[in-house]
Amino acid sequence: MLWLMRFSGFCSAAMLLILLSPSLQSFHPAEAIRSNHLDRFSYRQASTFRNAEQCGSNNRTGVCDPSLVHVAITLDLEYLRGSIAAVHSILQHSQCPDNIFFHFLLTQTNLESLVRSSFPELKFKVYYFHPEIVKNLISTSVRQALEQPLNYARNYLPDLLESCVHRVIYLDSDLVVVDDVEKLWTTSLGGSTIGAPEYCHANFTKYFTAGFWSDRRFSAAFSGRKPCYFNTGVMVIDLVKWRRVGYTRRIERWMEIQKSHRIYELGSLPPFLLVFAGHVAPIEHRWNQHGLGGDNVRGSCRDLHAGPVSLLHWSGSGKPWLRLDSKRPCPLDALWAPYDLYGHTQ
Repeated sequence: MLWLMRFSGFCSAAMLLILLSPSLQSFHPAEAIRSNHLDRFSYRQASTFRNAEQCGSNNRTGVCDPSLVHVAITLDLEYLRGSIAAVHSILQHSQCPDNIFFHFLLTQTNLESLVRSSFPELKFKVYYFHPEIVKNLISTSVRQALEQPLNYARNYLPDLLESCVHRVIYLDSDLVVVDDVEKLWTTSLGGSTIGAPEYCHANFTKYFTAGFWSDRRFSAAFSGRKPCYFNTGVMVIDLVKWRRVGYTRRIERWMEIQKSHRIYELGSLPPFLLVFAGHVAPIEHRWNQHGLGGDNVRGSCRDLHAGPVSLLHWSGSGKPWLRLDSKRPCPLDALWAPYDLYGHTQ
């Protein structure tokens, strides 16, 4: 049964369901850990994951250890269940889990102890992101969840993380990794600052308003580029280059323009497109099978894109834990469930 959980990809949605459905019953009972925010619910402690023989041992806990793989994820009460599942999935499929260092970005306190309870031996550090930094830069969006300050914390990763951290994988909280994350970590960025799966067949013009495209002061930003849509929920970032060029300020500048000219409708994504689209190192699509949460309004069920899968991403308004709890899940939500450590107390 264990080899079923170690797969690195799938050929289709049907095969994915066939492979993973039996594994829904493969987790041993674990001690319930009381959460800090809802007394009726609990998080279970995850199994302990150890390095394979070829990894060697890594007992060092310092963030500056050059052998570490760095992963950044946000933590907040609304999406905490997703974040915990994401961490669980990464550890489950890693050959060298002791070599992974997690950087958790949060705007609320008292979450660190919950993470430690679920993962007692996890290497991690928490970083408090002050909402005031972006409070006056955020504009209204098509969905209120996209207006939360923590969505913009990734813009400040190079400032928040230690200067000795030269590269980081940024992951959203509504995904699970079903492959060894080190494969993503070792992706070549060439001369680019960020790497992400690109979707050049998507209608790029829809991410900005008609007023943006008709005003050359703004649309000229893409002159000389061949911009493609990419999802900012999965990125490999060269922090050294980001810091040197000062991309955070460039993103902030577009957010300031948005406040006065309304050039887009979607939260934190468009400023990233304005700064990086056309200069992104392409990563295989298997590393972001996104859109499983449906659109930003209805959250309808979606199928997988054709091809192998290394990461499943419930971007959109529908989240698997909410649909599972409501007894109205989408078929693919069953693939998220094995990594869920959340449940009722007895």
